[in-house]
Amino acid sequence: MRIGVPREIKNHEYRVGLTPSSVAELCGHGHAVWVESQAGAAIGFGDADYAAAGARVVADAAEVFAAAELIVKVKEPLAAERARLGAQHTLFTYLHLAADRTQTDELLASGATCIAYETVTDAQGRLPLLAPMSEVAGRMAIQVGASCLEKARGGRGVLLGGVPGVAPGKVVILGGGVVGSQAVAMAVGLGAEVCVLDRSLDALRRLDAQYGNRIVTLYSTGSALRERVLAADLVIGSVLIPGAAAPKLIDAEMIRQMQAGSVLVDVAIDQGGCAETSRPTTHAEPTYVLDGVVHYCVTNMPGGVARTSTLALNNATLPCVLALAGKGVRRALSEDPYLRQGLNVAAGGIGNAGVAAAHGLPLHSAEVLLARL
Repeated sequence: MRIGVPREIKNHEYRVGLTPSSVAELCGHGHAVWVESQAGAAIGFGDADYAAAGARVVADAAEVFAAAELIVKVKEPLAAERARLGAQHTLFTYLHLAADRTQTDELLASGATCIAYETVTDAQGRLPLLAPMSEVAGRMAIQVGASCLEKARGGRGVLLGGVPGVAPGKVVILGGGVVGSQAVAMAVGLGAEVCVLDRSLDALRRLDAQYGNRIVTLYSTGSALRERVLAADLVIGSVLIPGAAAPKLIDAEMIRQMQAGSVLVDVAIDQGGCAETSRPTTHAEPTYVLDGVVHYCVTNMPGGVARTSTLALNNATLPCVLALAGKGVRRALSEDPYLRQGLNVAAGGIGNAGVAAAHGLPLHSAEVLLARL
């Protein structure tokens, strides 16, 4: 199969869809790979590395899209990239369509087959292609949150770990999944006072068994969430409903009542955010202050540590790319029910229930969509 890797063009996005090692693996299986020049240069993967791995390095994205059948990216395609997609393409990347009606409409109009990393599942119901970036984002959330708490950055001037004789900062984590559990690990490591809220008792039991009395675990009711958020120095929003828009757990009134200089890191912003006051930001301008609360809502947080993130992502996605390229898209999706969960758009129809519900659009079964390919 002909596989294309364009350079990411989202603001401060330095990750790349395939590493030279992944390219070598694909070429070793007889596939042809086109890589846009400088696609991985910012994180140490030069054009010479891709050429040595067997890729054809081309000057621009137009050549990649013209040559390839399967496009492997990291972030959702921006308008210029969507304009290059056609029915001959399969796009394999993060999409987060439930929070983006314009992208959804344009992908439907393109006729392309679009498989989203974030809705591919495994036999245990987990999200194996989302997990690596969730791990990165969860760890980064505490790192950037601690920085935002510094007075010069608009924060309360609180050191999360405290010092002898001074209480540590209070961290409240909404959601005990992959993002939340990684945030807990970092916050506990810094010595913060940590509280996790979730409605999954299994998640709370797992965290309690791991950390014991070093953290507080609470079942998430409206009153419990409100009490903890209003007292927090740092709130991490890490709730997720696969494929669907994130629930708004924090309303505008709650934000107004939070402590001045407290920080909200909304990791759920890719899916619309879990606070009413959250709006997407970039690595160039990562924060804004509203009602005295510092909001960090960068939509591609893991892009801040792009080399680590690219390597972690490729570990998870390469087997799927090999399957799609080796079997062909239709057969690969037909034979693998877990990979098939990633089918968000195909042949002008939506195949994910969360996306369809978010936009009030018709839902089509995967079988119907695959029959059209």
